[in-house]
This record gives sequence, structure tokens and C-alpha cells, in this order.
Amino acid sequence: MEAVAEKLHSAAQLLLRRLRTEGDALGISPPRLSALSAVVDAGPIGIGALAATEGVSAPTMSRLVDGLERDALVERAPDPDDARGVLVRATVRGRRIRTERRRQRTRVLAADLQRLSRDELDAIRAGAELIEQLGAGREAHGRSGRSG
Repeated sequence: MEAVAEKLHSAAQLLLRRLRTEGDALGISPPRLSALSAVVDAGPIGIGALAATEGVSAPTMSRLVDGLERDALVERAPDPDDARGVLVRATVRGRRIRTERRRQRTRVLAADLQRLSRDELDAIRAGAELIEQLGAGREAHGRSGRSG
């Protein structure tokens, strides 16, 4: 198990690094893009919940959101359920940038996949589905991977 986990981790890091370097043309750092993606996916979300989703501290997330807000990618609004709370939501520009970035990365990856045989592509597809299941299982049990 450990050897498979190590190989998967290494492959994921290589792939993400490749896509990150290919996709930097839109000028948004990987941590900011990740936070923006979480905001787009989650809808309006509090800073604390966003920090937990991204695995960073609330002050770190607040600084990331400050930058995203400066670039008009997100906006803050009062939380209707918490007088002291603030919700972060993506702007139209933020959603567009996130979509463009995702499409750009997908195009790069699709071009690489075209060089594979049908059997290799089928293996990648099956592996991707299993990886999605692993990821969904972790989300269902929280960031620690344990329920409760």
C-alpha cells in the first residue's frame, strides 16, 4: 500500500507542477487560484470555512482573499446568519478567470493525452475515476480522513 501511495503522490505532484507552470499565463498564483476555485465551487463561504477547505490558517486565507478582492475576483458581503461574519463570493470576473484557467489546463493535459494509445487512455480514465472516489471519500469524512 505504501509504495502505491508514494507513487500516486509523486505522480500527482508532477502533474500539478506541469499544469501549474503551463497555466501561469493568466497571472494568478496557485494558492490564490485554489482559493478562488473553492469560492466558486462553494458559493458564498466564510473565511474560516474557506481556510479549513484550503488547509490554511484564517489569517493566511484573509490575506489571500484581500488579494483576490483587490483584483476584483471576489467580494465580501455581510453574513446574514452572523452579524460579525463575512461571506466571500466570486465576482463574474472571478468565475470567468477560474473557468479560463481550468480550460487552459485541460487543453494542455488533453494535448498530452493525445499521445497515448487507446489502452493507456483507458487505464488513465479508470485511474482518474478511482482517484475521484478516493477524494470524495476523504471529503465525506472531513480533512483528516476520519469521520466525526
